[in-house]
Amino acid sequence: MTPYHDIAAELLEHGTSTLSEASGLPCALDYAIRPVWSGAAVAAPAYPLRCAPGDNLAIHIAVDAAPPGHVLVVDASGYVAGYWGEVLAVAAEARKIAGIIIDGGVRDVDALERRKFPAFARGIGMRGTVKHHAPSVGEPIIIAGVLIAPGDLVVADRDGVMSLPQGRVSQTLENARKRTEKEVVTMKRLMAGETTLDILGLAAHRRTL
Repeated sequence: MTPYHDIAAELLEHGTSTLSEASGLPCALDYAIRPVWSGAAVAAPAYPLRCAPGDNLAIHIAVDAAPPGHVLVVDASGYVAGYWGEVLAVAAEARKIAGIIIDGGVRDVDALERRKFPAFARGIGMRGTVKHHAPSVGEPIIIAGVLIAPGDLVVADRDGVMSLPQGRVSQTLENARKRTEKEVVTMKRLMAGETTLDILGLAAHRRTL
């Protein structure tokens, strides 16, 4: 059982947009890293690694080495190729790996969707990869503008991908709960006829025809 197993469902219910604002941290990865199939989502501790461009040896090593329940977070320098596909997804499922986030490319998207394997990537690439170099596996990386260390919390959904240092998870979750509760009240007020100008204290900016 991973450190975030008990709260994963709640984290995904709040969603990345709420969590990132609740954190107050620059924790959002580049918006270009997107789910490769509709509905993909994951909340799990990170197992970071770095690939050489067009070389996925580090990924094969990571699938063998990553603790169960972790999500692979791969810096591939934005190079779009088929670093990941159905074969690796099946291997990862057998090892109970929770998903993959890659600043690079994946392929076999239909198979990933059929298997409901969470995958987030900069792009889809059919080109194959070689297996010669493994720059780093299981060590901290900077990916898409964010520093990620082993065990940091990664949450990814349709809005994007974010990462939280382990020491900031509890406070972020508490802040997210408060934001979500506040939004429930806000929705009720909107449905009752108030406007966002009223609720946000912006009535002085109201225009009249």
